[in-house]
Amino acid sequence: MAVGILEVNLISGKGLKRSDFLGKIDPYVEIQYKGQTRKSSVAKDGGRNPTWNDKLKWRAEFPGSGADYKLIVKVMDHDTFSSDDLIGEATVHVKELLEMGVEKGTAELRPTKYNVVDSDLTFVGELFIGVSYSLLQDRGMDAEEFGGWKHSQV
Repeated sequence: MAVGILEVNLISGKGLKRSDFLGKIDPYVEIQYKGQTRKSSVAKDGGRNPTWNDKLKWRAEFPGSGADYKLIVKVMDHDTFSSDDLIGEATVHVKELLEMGVEKGTAELRPTKYNVVDSDLTFVGELFIGVSYSLLQDRGMDAEEFGGWKHSQV
């Protein structure tokens, strides 16, 4: 089993559906990979066409447990006085990226548009996302940067 870093470059969104009737949207993104969730910054001035330029990282094993080699990308609208609203979600499949990364040491999915759909599978906007995977050479990691996981020496 190979261990590496899966990095998502969350660049921007376009034409995101307005879920808040009273004003503009303050979108952010939650990305889940195999039970680990990372959250982007809130794009306060972006409205329907936000720019994040956030890099989010995960520890990724390949082959690992389960077969769900995908990123679930949820676009949320931050609300101050009520719970945040789900705008929609996109799925990014990364199995081939991980396979190539294990074989070559690194692999990249260049920034690409992904359709965002709501629960009825209705188109509600686009996200522009790039993804990369790099093998770790020494299998050690910074515990703080990766959500508290720390490799113990045996």
